[in-house]
Amino acid sequence: MLELDGSIWLRSGAQTWGGKNRIDLLAQIDATGSITAAARAVGMSYKGAWDAIDAMNNLAGEPLVLRAAGGRGGGGTQLTDRARRLIATFRALEAEHRKFMENLTRAGLDASGDIDLMRRFMLKTSARNRLLGTVIGITSGAVNDEIRLRIAGGQTLTATITRESTQELGLADGKEAIALIKASSVIVGVPGKGLRLSARNQLPGAVSAVRPGAVNSEILIQLDGGATVAAIVTNESAQELGLKQGSPAVAIFKASNVILGVLD
Repeated sequence: MLELDGSIWLRSGAQTWGGKNRIDLLAQIDATGSITAAARAVGMSYKGAWDAIDAMNNLAGEPLVLRAAGGRGGGGTQLTDRARRLIATFRALEAEHRKFMENLTRAGLDASGDIDLMRRFMLKTSARNRLLGTVIGITSGAVNDEIRLRIAGGQTLTATITRESTQELGLADGKEAIALIKASSVIVGVPGKGLRLSARNQLPGAVSAVRPGAVNSEILIQLDGGATVAAIVTNESAQELGLKQGSPAVAIFKASNVILGVLD
Protein backbone atom coordinates (compact mmCIF):
# COMPACT_ATOMS: atom_id res chain seq x y z
CA MET A 1 0.00 0.00 0.00
CA LEU A 2 1.19 3.50 -0.80
CA GLU A 3 2.45 5.41 2.24
CA LEU A 4 2.36 9.18 2.11
CA ASP A 5 4.70 11.42 4.02
CA GLY A 6 5.23 15.14 4.30
CA SER A 7 6.54 17.91 6.48
CA ILE A 8 5.45 21.30 7.82
CA TRP A 9 7.26 24.55 7.15
CA LEU A 10 6.45 27.87 8.77
CA ARG A 11 6.21 30.87 6.47
CA SER A 12 5.43 34.52 6.97
CA GLY A 13 4.71 36.17 3.62
CA ALA A 14 7.71 35.48 1.43
CA GLN A 15 9.91 34.65 4.42
CA THR A 16 10.53 31.05 5.47
CA TRP A 17 11.10 30.55 9.17
CA GLY A 18 11.99 26.91 8.85
CA GLY A 19 10.51 23.62 9.88
CA LYS A 20 10.99 20.70 12.20
CA ASN A 21 14.77 21.09 12.56
CA ARG A 22 14.52 24.61 13.93
CA ILE A 23 11.64 23.76 16.24
CA ASP A 24 13.60 20.74 17.49
CA LEU A 25 16.54 23.07 18.13
CA LEU A 26 14.36 25.35 20.25
CA ALA A 27 12.98 22.36 22.15
CA GLN A 28 16.47 21.05 22.88
CA ILE A 29 17.61 24.48 24.09
CA ASP A 30 14.65 24.48 26.46
CA ALA A 31 15.50 20.98 27.67
CA THR A 32 19.27 21.41 28.07
CA GLY A 33 19.80 25.14 28.58
CA SER A 34 22.85 24.80 26.33
CA ILE A 35 23.36 25.81 22.70
CA THR A 36 26.19 23.31 22.35
CA ALA A 37 24.14 20.39 23.64
CA ALA A 38 21.07 21.42 21.65
CA ALA A 39 23.06 21.74 18.42
CA ARG A 40 24.63 18.33 18.98
CA ALA A 41 21.23 16.76 19.65
CA VAL A 42 19.74 17.95 16.34
CA GLY A 43 22.88 17.42 14.25
CA MET A 44 23.79 21.09 13.74
CA SER A 45 27.10 22.84 14.14
CA TYR A 46 27.39 25.40 16.93
CA LYS A 47 27.61 28.19 14.35
CA GLY A 48 24.70 26.77 12.38
CA ALA A 49 22.58 26.70 15.53
CA TRP A 50 23.30 30.34 16.30
CA ASP A 51 22.64 31.33 12.70
CA ALA A 52 19.25 29.62 12.94
CA ILE A 53 18.52 31.33 16.25
CA ASP A 54 19.46 34.74 14.88
CA ALA A 55 17.23 34.19 11.85
CA MET A 56 14.27 33.15 14.01
CA ASN A 57 14.77 36.07 16.40
CA ASN A 58 14.86 38.50 13.48
CA LEU A 59 11.81 37.02 11.76
CA ALA A 60 9.80 36.88 14.98
CA GLY A 61 10.37 40.56 15.67
CA GLU A 62 11.09 39.66 19.29
CA PRO A 63 13.56 37.38 21.04
CA LEU A 64 12.86 33.67 21.06
CA VAL A 65 16.20 32.70 22.58
CA LEU A 66 17.99 34.78 25.19
CA ARG A 67 21.75 34.69 24.93
CA ALA A 68 23.69 33.73 28.00
CA ALA A 69 26.97 35.36 29.00
CA GLY A 70 30.05 33.20 29.23
CA GLY A 71 31.02 32.57 25.60
CA ARG A 72 31.03 29.39 23.58
CA GLY A 73 29.22 26.56 25.28
CA GLY A 74 28.17 28.68 28.23
CA GLY A 75 25.13 27.37 30.08
CA GLY A 76 22.00 29.21 31.06
CA THR A 77 20.60 29.93 27.58
CA GLN A 78 16.83 30.31 27.87
CA LEU A 79 13.75 30.37 25.68
CA THR A 80 11.17 33.10 25.98
CA ASP A 81 7.51 32.30 26.58
CA ARG A 82 6.88 33.23 22.94
CA ALA A 83 9.28 30.48 21.83
CA ARG A 84 7.59 27.91 24.05
CA ARG A 85 4.19 28.81 22.60
CA LEU A 86 5.67 28.44 19.10
CA ILE A 87 6.92 24.93 19.94
CA ALA A 88 3.53 23.93 21.32
CA THR A 89 1.72 25.25 18.26
CA PHE A 90 4.10 23.47 15.90
CA ARG A 91 3.72 20.16 17.77
CA ALA A 92 -0.07 20.47 17.55
CA LEU A 93 0.17 21.16 13.80
CA GLU A 94 2.49 18.17 13.42
CA ALA A 95 -0.01 15.91 15.15
CA GLU A 96 -2.86 17.08 12.92
CA HIS A 97 -0.68 16.78 9.83
CA ARG A 98 0.25 13.23 10.82
CA LYS A 99 -3.43 12.31 11.17
CA PHE A 100 -4.15 13.85 7.78
CA MET A 101 -1.40 11.85 6.07
CA GLU A 102 -2.54 8.64 7.82
CA ASN A 103 -6.10 9.23 6.62
CA LEU A 104 -4.89 9.63 3.04
CA THR A 105 -2.96 6.39 3.31
CA ARG A 106 -5.92 4.54 4.81
CA ALA A 107 -8.08 5.74 1.93
CA GLY A 108 -6.30 3.10 -0.12
CA LEU A 109 -6.19 5.23 -3.25
CA ASP A 110 -3.67 4.31 -5.93
CA ALA A 111 -2.33 7.86 -5.83
CA SER A 112 1.33 7.19 -6.57
CA GLY A 113 1.04 8.11 -10.26
CA ASP A 114 -1.06 11.18 -9.49
CA ILE A 115 1.41 12.47 -6.92
CA ASP A 116 4.29 12.01 -9.34
CA LEU A 117 2.31 13.89 -11.98
CA MET A 118 1.62 16.76 -9.57
CA ARG A 119 5.35 17.01 -8.84
CA ARG A 120 5.98 17.47 -12.56
CA PHE A 121 3.32 20.20 -12.69
CA MET A 122 5.13 22.08 -9.91
CA LEU A 123 8.46 22.07 -11.76
CA LYS A 124 9.41 25.69 -12.45
CA THR A 125 11.79 26.48 -15.30
CA SER A 126 12.27 29.22 -17.86
CA ALA A 127 12.37 26.64 -20.68
CA ARG A 128 9.11 26.78 -22.66
CA ASN A 129 9.23 23.12 -23.63
CA ARG A 130 9.16 20.33 -21.05
CA LEU A 131 8.85 16.81 -22.40
CA LEU A 132 8.65 13.73 -20.21
CA GLY A 133 10.50 10.70 -21.48
CA THR A 134 12.10 7.41 -20.53
CA VAL A 135 15.78 6.70 -21.09
CA ILE A 136 16.14 4.02 -23.76
CA GLY A 137 19.87 4.29 -24.42
CA ILE A 138 23.10 5.93 -23.28
CA THR A 139 26.17 6.21 -25.48
CA SER A 140 29.22 7.24 -23.48
CA GLY A 141 31.92 9.44 -24.94
CA ALA A 142 35.25 10.73 -23.71
CA VAL A 143 33.63 13.86 -22.23
CA ASN A 144 29.94 13.88 -23.16
CA ASP A 145 27.25 11.23 -23.16
CA GLU A 146 24.42 10.90 -25.66
CA ILE A 147 21.12 10.20 -23.93
CA ARG A 148 18.11 8.93 -25.89
CA LEU A 149 14.62 9.36 -24.49
CA ARG A 150 11.37 7.86 -25.71
CA ILE A 151 8.66 10.51 -25.40
CA ALA A 152 4.88 10.38 -25.84
CA GLY A 153 3.89 8.65 -29.04
CA GLY A 154 7.08 6.64 -29.22
CA GLN A 155 9.27 9.32 -30.79
CA THR A 156 12.90 9.49 -29.76
CA LEU A 157 14.60 12.60 -28.44
CA THR A 158 18.38 12.87 -28.08
CA ALA A 159 20.33 14.98 -25.59
CA THR A 160 24.06 15.50 -25.21
CA ILE A 161 25.23 16.12 -21.66
CA THR A 162 28.48 15.67 -19.76
CA ARG A 163 29.31 12.27 -18.32
CA GLU A 164 29.42 13.88 -14.88
CA SER A 165 25.83 15.08 -15.35
CA THR A 166 24.75 11.58 -16.40
CA GLN A 167 26.14 10.21 -13.16
CA GLU A 168 24.76 13.00 -10.95
CA LEU A 169 21.27 12.54 -12.41
CA GLY A 170 21.51 8.77 -12.03
CA LEU A 171 20.47 8.25 -15.64
CA ALA A 172 20.06 4.66 -16.76
CA ASP A 173 17.82 2.69 -19.09
CA GLY A 174 14.23 2.86 -17.88
CA LYS A 175 14.63 5.99 -15.75
CA GLU A 176 12.23 8.85 -16.35
CA ALA A 177 13.68 12.25 -17.23
CA ILE A 178 12.31 15.60 -18.31
CA ALA A 179 13.79 17.25 -21.41
CA LEU A 180 13.88 21.05 -21.30
CA ILE A 181 14.24 22.98 -24.56
CA LYS A 182 13.95 26.73 -24.96
CA ALA A 183 11.50 27.83 -27.65
CA SER A 184 14.21 30.01 -29.16
CA SER A 185 16.33 26.88 -29.74
CA VAL A 186 13.65 25.17 -31.84
CA ILE A 187 13.74 25.57 -35.62
CA VAL A 188 10.53 24.98 -37.56
CA GLY A 189 10.83 23.01 -40.79
CA VAL A 190 8.30 22.06 -43.43
CA PRO A 191 8.45 18.43 -44.60
CA GLY A 192 9.45 17.91 -48.20
CA LYS A 193 12.20 16.80 -50.49
CA GLY A 194 15.58 18.28 -49.81
CA LEU A 195 15.12 18.86 -46.06
CA ARG A 196 18.49 17.71 -44.75
CA LEU A 197 19.83 19.01 -41.45
CA SER A 198 22.57 18.06 -39.01
CA ALA A 199 20.36 18.53 -35.93
CA ARG A 200 19.77 15.20 -34.20
CA ASN A 201 16.21 15.99 -33.17
CA GLN A 202 13.68 16.31 -36.01
CA LEU A 203 10.26 15.57 -34.58
CA PRO A 204 7.32 15.57 -37.02
CA GLY A 205 3.88 16.90 -36.25
CA ALA A 206 1.39 19.56 -37.28
CA VAL A 207 0.98 23.23 -36.41
CA SER A 208 -1.67 23.53 -33.70
CA ALA A 209 -1.48 27.33 -33.27
CA VAL A 210 0.26 30.40 -34.65
CA ARG A 211 0.49 33.35 -32.25
CA PRO A 212 1.86 36.42 -34.03
CA GLY A 213 3.70 39.15 -32.15
CA ALA A 214 5.17 42.48 -33.15
CA VAL A 215 8.34 40.88 -34.55
CA ASN A 216 8.18 37.15 -33.82
CA SER A 217 5.51 34.48 -33.83
CA GLU A 218 5.09 31.62 -31.40
CA ILE A 219 4.46 28.40 -33.30
CA LEU A 220 2.97 25.44 -31.46
CA ILE A 221 3.60 22.07 -33.03
CA GLN A 222 1.63 19.08 -31.87
CA LEU A 223 3.94 16.12 -32.33
CA ASP A 224 2.80 12.75 -33.54
CA GLY A 225 1.81 11.16 -30.24
CA GLY A 226 0.28 14.22 -28.58
CA ALA A 227 3.16 16.21 -27.04
CA THR A 228 3.44 19.89 -27.98
CA VAL A 229 6.60 21.86 -28.78
CA ALA A 230 6.73 25.66 -28.94
CA ALA A 231 9.09 27.54 -31.26
CA ILE A 232 9.81 31.23 -31.77
CA VAL A 233 10.32 32.34 -35.38
CA THR A 234 10.18 35.69 -37.10
CA ASN A 235 6.88 36.75 -38.60
CA GLU A 236 8.59 36.81 -42.00
CA SER A 237 9.72 33.19 -41.60
CA ALA A 238 6.26 32.09 -40.53
CA GLN A 239 4.79 33.65 -43.68
CA GLU A 240 7.48 32.25 -45.97
CA LEU A 241 6.96 28.74 -44.62
CA GLY A 242 3.21 29.09 -44.93
CA LEU A 243 2.70 28.08 -41.32
CA LYS A 244 -0.93 27.85 -40.32
CA GLN A 245 -3.06 25.66 -38.11
CA GLY A 246 -3.10 22.09 -39.37
CA SER A 247 -0.12 22.40 -41.72
CA PRO A 248 2.60 19.74 -41.33
CA ALA A 249 5.76 20.87 -39.58
CA VAL A 250 8.92 19.49 -38.02
CA ALA A 251 10.34 20.67 -34.68
CA ILE A 252 14.11 20.73 -35.09
CA PHE A 253 16.69 21.27 -32.33
CA LYS A 254 20.22 20.22 -31.54
CA ALA A 255 20.96 17.55 -28.95
CA SER A 256 23.25 20.06 -27.21
CA ASN A 257 20.27 22.39 -26.70
CA VAL A 258 18.44 19.85 -24.56
CA ILE A 259 18.74 20.08 -20.78
CA LEU A 260 17.77 16.98 -18.81
CA GLY A 261 16.25 16.95 -15.36
CA VAL A 262 14.97 14.25 -13.02
CA LEU A 263 12.54 14.24 -10.10
CA ASP A 264 14.04 12.33 -7.18
